[in-house]
Amino acid sequence: MALIDFFKKIEPDKKKSPFLHTLYDGFFTFAYTPDTVTSGKGVHIRDGMDLKRTMVFVVLAMQFCYLFGTFNIGHQHFVALGQHTGLLEGFHLKLVHGLIKLLPIFVVTHVVGLGIEFWYAARKGHAIEEGFLVSGALIPLIMPPDLPLWILAISVAFAVIVGKEAFGGTGMNILNIALLCRVFVFFAYPTEISGDQVWVSAVADGVANYGWWHTTVFNGFFESIGWSTFQPGSPVVDAFTGATPLGLAAAGGWEAVTDVYTTSQMWWGTIPGSIGESSKPLILVGVFILLSTGIASWRIMVSMFIGGAVMAMLLNIWGANPFMEVPWYYQFYMGSFLFAMAFMATDPVTAASTNRGKWVYGFFIGFVGMIIRVLNPAYPEGWMLAILFMNVFAPLIDHYVLQANISKRLKRA
Repeated sequence: MALIDFFKKIEPDKKKSPFLHTLYDGFFTFAYTPDTVTSGKGVHIRDGMDLKRTMVFVVLAMQFCYLFGTFNIGHQHFVALGQHTGLLEGFHLKLVHGLIKLLPIFVVTHVVGLGIEFWYAARKGHAIEEGFLVSGALIPLIMPPDLPLWILAISVAFAVIVGKEAFGGTGMNILNIALLCRVFVFFAYPTEISGDQVWVSAVADGVANYGWWHTTVFNGFFESIGWSTFQPGSPVVDAFTGATPLGLAAAGGWEAVTDVYTTSQMWWGTIPGSIGESSKPLILVGVFILLSTGIASWRIMVSMFIGGAVMAMLLNIWGANPFMEVPWYYQFYMGSFLFAMAFMATDPVTAASTNRGKWVYGFFIGFVGMIIRVLNPAYPEGWMLAILFMNVFAPLIDHYVLQANISKRLKRA
């Protein structure tokens, strides 16, 4: 029996079990393409890429950030303890610690987010929507590694229910769901996502704080093969703060940053920060995948870079505080600019849809985001708020672009 025949045989009745049928339909359409296509007649475009597979390509482009982010969680933890400070020293410990921290975040995000989407789909009587494939992959990458899981669950539920389902579901939301999740945490639980030590996991009260998985499961296995193990109670090294480059720049400018981190560390990503935002080369690999497959808009990316660079240059000229004096090109070494540009600003649902509108939309994200980053003393980063701000204005931008085109053509007529 072919696998597809087995799937069709176990299909639940849609009327008797709407929720089970919704679950079934979601997994079936994920595994198989529909057997009905647009007619070849007329002007319709026929393409083998449906929405689910488009979302899968975006998720695949993030996998390099997941791999490095997992390792960097462990690396930053051991740097704080002064152990295995070499990049590849204690590699097995760093990878295991990163997985122990990242997997619960990933699982909770998807259980809550997909659970809500499945429930709404069953209530509405339609197929499961694909939008959370990308949002669910993005949310873990923009969170601190030690974020309490109950806070994560509340933030995901808020973002999906208020940000998407209240507007009609996937494709109808005005705001980026992943960013709405993070902004909820930022304003509702600011101490969990700001400060220094929130970016370095398992170093509570100045000592290493390990759980059962570390001390029992993996320590027993590593001891049996003669590898180094986790050392509970190891103290954090003197003078360690876990400050991010942005926090240091806000306090003392570029000199304060380079006293702690080299430009190479900031470029390759071996610094504290959100899980997936730190490694610039791997983000650029994701950019290449998105652009080569035609999924993301290069216009938004280029214009966002131009907007950020222009504002950074203007701030360099002004130079009223140390953060303003950071060389404009080094602003892109710090924080989450490239990650926001690649995976957040280019969201096709919440971004401008006209070509000219994309230039305006991206430029103002870069321009406004740099203002928030440098001039807002309470929040030394700006892309989250800038993108959400421009999400609101994206329909207005497209409206004026379309009206301008209509007026231009009417004059010709």
